[in-house]
Amino acid sequence: MAPKPRVIVAMSGGVDSSVAALLLKDQGYDVVGLSMSLYRCPREGTSGCCTAADRNDARAVCEVLGIPHVTLDAAPAFNRRVIDPFVGDYLSARTPTPCIWCNQFLKFPLLVERMEALGGEAVATGHYARLERDDTGGVSLLRGVDHAKDQSYFLFSVRRRDLVRTLFPVGGLDKPEVRDIAARHGLPVFDKPESQEICFVPDGDYVDFLEDRAGDRLGGAGRFVDTDGSELGRHRGIHAYTIGQRKGLKLGGGPKRYVVRIDPRANEVVLGDRADLMRGECTIRDLNWLDPAVELSAGHGEALSVSVKIRSRHEPAGAVVTILAAGRFKVTFDEPVSAVAPGQAAVLYDGERVLGGGWIES
Repeated sequence: MAPKPRVIVAMSGGVDSSVAALLLKDQGYDVVGLSMSLYRCPREGTSGCCTAADRNDARAVCEVLGIPHVTLDAAPAFNRRVIDPFVGDYLSARTPTPCIWCNQFLKFPLLVERMEALGGEAVATGHYARLERDDTGGVSLLRGVDHAKDQSYFLFSVRRRDLVRTLFPVGGLDKPEVRDIAARHGLPVFDKPESQEICFVPDGDYVDFLEDRAGDRLGGAGRFVDTDGSELGRHRGIHAYTIGQRKGLKLGGGPKRYVVRIDPRANEVVLGDRADLMRGECTIRDLNWLDPAVELSAGHGEALSVSVKIRSRHEPAGAVVTILAAGRFKVTFDEPVSAVAPGQAAVLYDGERVLGGGWIES
């Protein structure tokens, strides 16, 4: 039997990518682990933000598996393509999703580039997603079997030609199974805690991060107003708020209020009740199609009946998508949905299959 090809596995030092490498090695692939240095944390000892300790964990796993481990310094590109846009979106009253940018502009392009340099034929990650291949060499992106951990939402913008050369070894497993496999094989990260959502905000306080990073570019305090424009109080700056937010408003009691709109020009944060958060439609831009047939249908102006996720932890909602001018699309939901936030991704599904996605504009 001919040996299986070389696969470059993106290894973060966490249990998911470690088990991905283990499974591929057990399947006979020639596996190389690759860790990227993406962000240099300002405080030593911080975990969960692409630290040297995480890379050391990945190296330790590679030693247990008996596979090579290489590192790649991508910090300057990460700063330019992920952190700077993250700050810019909050200053413009948008809610960013930096993990998607990282996958689109850094991780997958750099993985494929390094894979080719190392003589590999495929790349792999620890994402909870699946790929289905057809007889023509095409590939469909599917939700992970463990819907609680499904990460297909974060992968909609990866280029089709990169997905064709990608493997997701843990996509057919749930998290307890992954930890059990790691423990049974003696991987030192089997019980390592989950990393937080925004890897470069180690303490989870993105507002402090923005204020440290943006400094005098922040607009400063302004007015909280209700949907009629009456002042309700003062806010600390529009960067500190996102659509749907209820906690941290510090208005001193009264009825429950939510952030329903942010006006950067007036430096105002509009508050309302839960009903004011409900939206029946939105527009999306820069749509990346993963299904060529659906892309062709949309290009011909056909209305598409799909399910749409408007944030990573949102269950897909039924909707109809129609093309507008200048590459924009209109999403009309079957039933109103809550907290549609400009800057977030809207990802289109047909059952388990990802059709594509774009960015919420309004």
